[in-house]
Amino acid sequence: MLHSPIEPYDNGWLEVGHGHRLYYEQCGNPDGQVALYLHGGPGSGCSPRQRRFFDPQRHRVVLFDQRGCGRSTPAGDVANNHTDALVQDIEALRRHLGISRWLVFGGSWGATLAVLWATRHRDACTGVILRGLFLAGRADLEWFFHGVSALAPQANSALMQVIPARWRDRVETWLDRSFSGADPARIDRVVLAWRAYEHALGSWPGSAALAAPSDDEWPALRARYRVQSHYLARRCFLGEAKVLDAIARLHGLPVAIVHGSQDLVCRPQNAWRAHQTLRGSRLAWAQGAGHDPFHPASLQLLMTALAAHERDGHFNAWPAALP
Repeated sequence: MLHSPIEPYDNGWLEVGHGHRLYYEQCGNPDGQVALYLHGGPGSGCSPRQRRFFDPQRHRVVLFDQRGCGRSTPAGDVANNHTDALVQDIEALRRHLGISRWLVFGGSWGATLAVLWATRHRDACTGVILRGLFLAGRADLEWFFHGVSALAPQANSALMQVIPARWRDRVETWLDRSFSGADPARIDRVVLAWRAYEHALGSWPGSAALAAPSDDEWPALRARYRVQSHYLARRCFLGEAKVLDAIARLHGLPVAIVHGSQDLVCRPQNAWRAHQTLRGSRLAWAQGAGHDPFHPASLQLLMTALAAHERDGHFNAWPAALP
């Protein structure tokens, strides 16, 4: 069960150069164990619900919207927006807030960023929690746009209907060009189709139905998928080999990995490869869960991992009992 809703006790904006300004917030206990939450996407942003992973009496949690995302400005801007800049932004925020060390918790694309930052700044990292890991390689993109059609044929077919047949073997390139173009009607068609596709792959029985976007939601959705297409078309400026190499270099840090056993967005194979690459990591499967971190099985594992780290400073006794 999630913790009770909490409001930030501090928020603000951090100038990080090239016109980018990041929104950040701090919640919980200012004297508690410090944790950083990294949202996914690329292109998504933080939400009030994500604060509720953390015990407000025991954690001081920092959340921020990455470049071009959420409340950060300029919204949807892809200039000077790349993975290395995001890793530098995380470190700039830590220093700006005067935090010596923190736990880093990332989901999906946020898990990728968590790995990269922790690899470069081990001395400032007390531990890492990775949920629904994305390896940012060709195989991940092939799965997301093509391979998953074996398990979700209707959802995949609906997405492909908006993509010209000659571009279907280069989906990421076509999406990036669409958002870089000047055809607002095409952009909005893509936004609706991509949003529905992600929901279809990530939803589970009991999750909320997808409602039509309100007028207020449209600008944020256009920005979100513009940033996401920018990153995916460039394999997130990484590739799988670089991510796995970074994971291997986390050896010696406390690392917990949670992955849905039925994740259609980021393959369960990713978590297994990460666990095999990183000696000493702890892996727990959220049985029956997909990519949604709020599925009961995923939620239980994530919150018990946070509690274990807060209590012990590591994950050696986590999970207490595997299903």
